[in-house]
Amino acid sequence: MLPVITEEMSSEIFGEVFNDVQSWRKNMVQYLKEENPEINTAILEVAKYDESIDLKAVALGAYMSYRLIEVAAENDGLSIEE
Repeated sequence: MLPVITEEMSSEIFGEVFNDVQSWRKNMVQYLKEENPEINTAILEVAKYDESIDLKAVALGAYMSYRLIEVAAENDGLSIEE
């Protein structure tokens, strides 16, 4: 079961992301390469699957979702790897 993402968590992460989108996305790429390389590979594969979609936008959404779940899991005392 996925942890509950609260409005406060969303606001915090959105503020973090939209403060500097380019930098945040680049940091998440590096973070996930180390933390969970399989997820990072999956995100990039899906994002480049269709040339008509914006690779950066797809990756940004996926990285934001990952981060939201990660923060919610930490708040619930869960490990994202469980």
